[in-house]
Amino acid sequence: MDRRKVRHLAVEERSAAGRDRRTRTPLAEHAGWRPAQGRPDPVALIEEQNTTRDADLVPVRHGRMLASPFTFYRGTAAIMAADLRDTPRSGLNTQLCGDAHLSNFGVFASPERTLLFDINDFDETLPGPFEYDVLRLAASFTVAARNNAFASADVQSITLASVSSYREAMRGFAEMGTLEVWYARLDEEDIMSALAVAVDTSRGKEQKKAAKRARRTAEKAARKARARDSLQALSKLTEHVEGRYRIISTPPVLIPAREFGGVFGISADQLQETVHEQFRSYRQTLQEDRQQLLERYEIVDVARKVVGVGSVGTRAFIALLQGRDASDPLFLQLKEARRSVLEGHLPRSAYRQPGKRVVQGQRMMQAASDIFLGWTPGMQENRFLYWRQLRDMKGSAVVESMTPFGMELYARVCGWALARAHARSGDPVAIGAYLGKSGKFDSAVCDFSARYADQNERDFEAFEKAVRSGRLQAVEGV
Repeated sequence: MDRRKVRHLAVEERSAAGRDRRTRTPLAEHAGWRPAQGRPDPVALIEEQNTTRDADLVPVRHGRMLASPFTFYRGTAAIMAADLRDTPRSGLNTQLCGDAHLSNFGVFASPERTLLFDINDFDETLPGPFEYDVLRLAASFTVAARNNAFASADVQSITLASVSSYREAMRGFAEMGTLEVWYARLDEEDIMSALAVAVDTSRGKEQKKAAKRARRTAEKAARKARARDSLQALSKLTEHVEGRYRIISTPPVLIPAREFGGVFGISADQLQETVHEQFRSYRQTLQEDRQQLLERYEIVDVARKVVGVGSVGTRAFIALLQGRDASDPLFLQLKEARRSVLEGHLPRSAYRQPGKRVVQGQRMMQAASDIFLGWTPGMQENRFLYWRQLRDMKGSAVVESMTPFGMELYARVCGWALARAHARSGDPVAIGAYLGKSGKFDSAVCDFSARYADQNERDFEAFEKAVRSGRLQAVEGV
């Protein structure tokens, strides 16, 4: 039984507490970041992470990170976690995403089959200072905008938009009722309406053209996301052999269990049986109605599937399940959960099982979560997994093709979504009061982002040098 004593402060007290935090940690202190003396070698931190990853996939991870300073940034949550350790903190905590860069936001289907926009990656989630996520997000926009060769003024405007949107949204949530905050969400209709307003209010021929392009891009992305389901996955990821579907083999990205004998020290048959055992254990972490729903499916095939950038080399599988017949598929994804990179610098998770940490953090932060989100121990000691649907109308923005106008709109949407996620677990009244009405926090974070983007470029150069020298092995284009 949870016997925690919860203090219920008046709104005025919560607001005063936020203003008091601003006195203790002035907003301007978030500017002026410099790397700490004795800063760890970024390449060494990457090597340290590699020691527990599948050795055959480590060069693939390096190859994906080698594509650009932006893709490198996507894979360096551990490096930034170490850098954030000594940054100023207000002492106002929330549930953190832990890796809140702009590519970890996207659309997916709610249980009611509505397209929602939200954070979609929680591998590093942990309670901690709200600033950590804001700094990670803002810096990601600076890095991405530079990577797209935008003008300096556009880079600053885009970064500023992400932070000001967060601050303004948080102050808005501070005025809402508790349930109103909890039910707040950003759906497809909201986004399309905002884009329509952007088209109508844009000034000048070029701006209107950019706004229309952003709206067309969003409409195309929504259509594509709606088509991404288990039936589409069945057509792309399987073949029909002897009357049954089985997952195709496209190594190293996708390797079926039938070709995986001995890789984890067990045979292909043992791997299949282990997954079935894991499946039964995983079902117990779901609500009873969803347990009964999953009991109507049987596992048909299993494969290892490489995903993402930062996750490459951690254990990741997909499972093909069949319902009433072969034309009624369900694809589940099994991803390895490890200790959050933040746990080396913040208090450890209250959950001893990393898979449960990821699932509970996701449920806390997302407006609506996958009905099949659950966890289980891994196949080997000290390995842990969480489960979810592989494709459930999921979609993400193509950052490299964005225009300055489109990226600034996207920055505002991401800032709003992050504020809503933080408002669910933190105190929006106190955080809103701390941030204030002025743009001091916004400017300070923009300064941090520019400085950190400079550091990211230096780290990327060191990473490139490590690959060229043979210290790190990389396989590109996979």
